[in-house]
Amino acid sequence: MIRVLLVHDACLVRSVLAEWLRREPDLGVFDASWHSAPGSLRSVRPDVCAADLDCSDAYGIPPLGELCAREAGRTPPRLLVLAGANRPGLLKRAAEAGALGYVDKESSPEKLVRGIRRVAQGERFIDDSLGFGFLKAAEMPLTRRELSVLSLAAEGASVAEIAGSLHLSHGTVRNYMAAITRKTGARNRIDAIRISQGEGWL
Repeated sequence: MIRVLLVHDACLVRSVLAEWLRREPDLGVFDASWHSAPGSLRSVRPDVCAADLDCSDAYGIPPLGELCAREAGRTPPRLLVLAGANRPGLLKRAAEAGALGYVDKESSPEKLVRGIRRVAQGERFIDDSLGFGFLKAAEMPLTRRELSVLSLAAEGASVAEIAGSLHLSHGTVRNYMAAITRKTGARNRIDAIRISQGEGWL
């Protein structure tokens, strides 16, 4: 039996999808919102965590690495993500978090089942339709440091607050913001945040 934790913030979608997956005799399916996922992971101890990358109460992608981090005495679950090719930044960040499976949210439920089974065996599964998204992800223009600066800006932090959090000078933060604006083709900081969130970089 493959124990699966389905993580999705839309209760109706999550419930229907979990019920559909429970029809498969080899899957034991549990479901949770992103908010309750850490507790569910500890109690369920799934083999596979299938997580939708769109989180309703946070900027961009939730902390996938933390979600499936190794805890003393147990093997972490293998991670499969539900994503879309239109937000390549999320795909890139999921790959950095060690996701093994990638299923397009526009795909059929059968493809999700196939992905879960493959990932449970330790095999990589990538939905063909996400190929263009991965190509776009490789072109992400912002560095990790620039993303850190922009993430704090998106939370409403001032230049002084960003500088204090990242141990940078005010001038360096302004230089990063200028580079971010230029690289994203934005008009200003607010526009850079909007573009970056739309691409899934934040």
